[in-house]
Amino acid sequence: MNGAADEIHRSVLAFGGERVSRPDTGAGWPALVADIGGSNARFGWLADATSRPSHVQALLVADHAGPAEAVLAYLDGLRGLTGLAAPRPVRMAMAVATAVGGETLELTNSHWRLTPAQLCSELGLRELLLLNDFEALALALPGLRPTQLRCHGAAPDPRGTLAVIGPGTGLGVAGLLQLGSRWVPLPGEGGHATLAPADDFESALLAQARREFTHVSAERLLSGIGLPLLHRCVAAVLGQPAEALSAEQIVQRGLAGQDAVAGRTVDQFCALLGSFAGSVALTLGARGGVYIGGGIVPRLGDRFFASAFRERFEAKGRFQAYLAQIPSALITDTLVALDGAAQALRQ
Repeated sequence: MNGAADEIHRSVLAFGGERVSRPDTGAGWPALVADIGGSNARFGWLADATSRPSHVQALLVADHAGPAEAVLAYLDGLRGLTGLAAPRPVRMAMAVATAVGGETLELTNSHWRLTPAQLCSELGLRELLLLNDFEALALALPGLRPTQLRCHGAAPDPRGTLAVIGPGTGLGVAGLLQLGSRWVPLPGEGGHATLAPADDFESALLAQARREFTHVSAERLLSGIGLPLLHRCVAAVLGQPAEALSAEQIVQRGLAGQDAVAGRTVDQFCALLGSFAGSVALTLGARGGVYIGGGIVPRLGDRFFASAFRERFEAKGRFQAYLAQIPSALITDTLVALDGAAQALRQ
C-alpha cells in the first residue's frame, strides 16, 4: 500500500458524487464496488468495464472497525475464493448511507467514519468514487430486469424521471433524471423530511412519537430503527401494552397473525409508506415510476401488496388521477445498488 502522504486530488462529479484520486488516475481495472448501509456492507468485484459485479459478499458493519478493515476482509476472502495471489483493485466506487461531501463522512446509522483521502491511500487505489447509497440505487433502476421486480399492476417505464424510496436500517430517497442518453441521479436526504399524518389515528401516532422526538421525520417511523418506535406508538394509541420488540420481531409477529399490535404496526407502516411515496412522486414529478427498495418491504411479501400502500400512494386529493398513472414496483433484489455503483464507474 502507498503511504498516506501520497498526493490526493478531489473533485465533485456532475451527478452528485465525489471522487478522490492520485495524479496517475486513468481508466483501470479491476475495480471494487461497495454498498455500505447501517447494518451491512456489500462488496462486488469488477474484472473489466463490461462485467457485472461478481463474487458478491455481505459483511456485518458491526464486525469491523471501519470501511478499510471491511474492504481488506473482503479481499482476503476473495483470494481464498478465486485463488488469486493478491487481488488488487485499481479503482473503487463506494455507495454510503450518508450525505457525501467534506473531509470526513460519518455514516448516519452506524459507528463507521470515513476519510476519503485516507481510505484511498490505505487501499492503494488510483481512484475512489463516493456516492450516496440511494444515488447508486437510482443509477441501477433503468437496468432492472423483470425478475428483480414485483409490480403493482403495470411495470414502471424507465424513461423521464424516476424515484426510489428504501426502508432499510434508515430511509433512503433519490431520484433519477433522463438527459438524452444519460441518466443523472438526484441524491438527497428525503428520509429526514417531516412525516405528515393522513387521518386522526395517524395524528395521534405522531403526537405520541413527539413525546420521544421533537422532530418526527419519515425515517423515525419508516425504517428498521423506526419500526420499534412505530410499534410503541401504535400500542399507546390503541391502549395496549407495548412489549419491547426489534424490527425483525415486529415483522415476524405481524405476519404470523399472532400479535394484533404487531400486525397493526405492519399495516400502518405500509400505509404511511404509501403516503410518503406519493409525496415523493409529486415532488420529483416521477412519472416514469416509483421503486421501493431497502431490506424491510421484501420481507412483507403478499402483505405489502394487500396493504393500503397503493391506495394511500394515490390519495392526494385533486392529484389522485395524476398519481394513478404513476406505476410503482418493489425491488426484490437487495444487491442492485452494486450495479448502480458499477454504472457510476463506467459513466
